[in-house]
Amino acid sequence: MAQVYRSGQPYGTGLPHRTTPHEVRNREFSPRRRGVDADEVRGFLADLADELADLYRQLNLLDQENERLKRALRDWQTLHARQCRPNRGHW
Repeated sequence: MAQVYRSGQPYGTGLPHRTTPHEVRNREFSPRRRGVDADEVRGFLADLADELADLYRQLNLLDQENERLKRALRDWQTLHARQCRPNRGHW
């Protein structure tokens, strides 16, 4: 999506920022005295990033299918409008 600017500053589109699988895989956390197992955290983040990547692929496929259906509906409406006789009634 293109970034929209207003007075030289990015203007919010109302859509939340989407976390990418790359951001999840490369996220680092500050060490703590009694922190968690770093390997376990990395494994969890890798699984989460894979799931997120899969969801984005599914979303992309659904967007493509939605566009295909919209085009098919427009084509059908155009064809139907050409075949219909003009309505002489109130509607």
